[in-house]
Amino acid sequence: MQQKPIISVKDLVKHYGDFKAVKGISFDVYEGEIFGLLGPNGAGKSTTLEIIETLREKTSGEIIVDGFNLDNAPNEIKKLIGVQLQSSGYYPGLNLVELIQLFGGLYNGKVNPMDLLGTVNLRDKAKAKFKELSGGQKQRFSIATTLINRPKIIFLDEPTTGLDPQARRNLWDLIKDIRSKGTTVIITTHYMDEAEILCDRVAIIDSGKIIALASPDKLIDDLVAAGFEKPKEVKQANLEDVFIHLTGKQLREE
Repeated sequence: MQQKPIISVKDLVKHYGDFKAVKGISFDVYEGEIFGLLGPNGAGKSTTLEIIETLREKTSGEIIVDGFNLDNAPNEIKKLIGVQLQSSGYYPGLNLVELIQLFGGLYNGKVNPMDLLGTVNLRDKAKAKFKELSGGQKQRFSIATTLINRPKIIFLDEPTTGLDPQARRNLWDLIKDIRSKGTTVIITTHYMDEAEILCDRVAIIDSGKIIALASPDKLIDDLVAAGFEKPKEVKQANLEDVFIHLTGKQLREE
């Protein structure tokens, strides 16, 4: 059965003066998948996502989000999506419950802060301020804020950067759990193992153009079929597996 696109991007172009950041890219994101947008710094990933998120104007092209055209229904699109905030977006004097209540008020919707904190395993930090959290806790809270308006789609920009292996894998489980409840997830990451484990499909973007788009398995199989060989024998585990095995999977909160 053909999957239904929840986001459709056609011939998207973005210029900053003479600089062409995005050069006519097209892709679909299917409902209920984890879709990865990968590429080097400056490739156009963030610009593309910010345009879909209604945060940046496009030069040309068409974007449809759950049936709404970005050109004439940006406010409808805003109601459908959750966007991960950077840490600078949190008022330092408020605790986590108060922050969630504040954001809930901005959406004019009812939200149960303790239920939401429970979703990301932060119920015991309800009265803490954002700055008092560990790196992993900050990222989990940041993801919680994307869920306040019960969005159909959430955007996560490098959500595990700087985390230790336990916190990183815990966040993977959280992202999979969010997807299992029907939310479509779009993620950027520089960790290829993360994309391989989490993403149903990935688009690799470089210099403003998509140069590959498929499932991680398909992209890997195609590379091997083309004659690629690793320079040394591939082991059945890696050093991160050793680290997790020796130190355990449980989160160590600072």
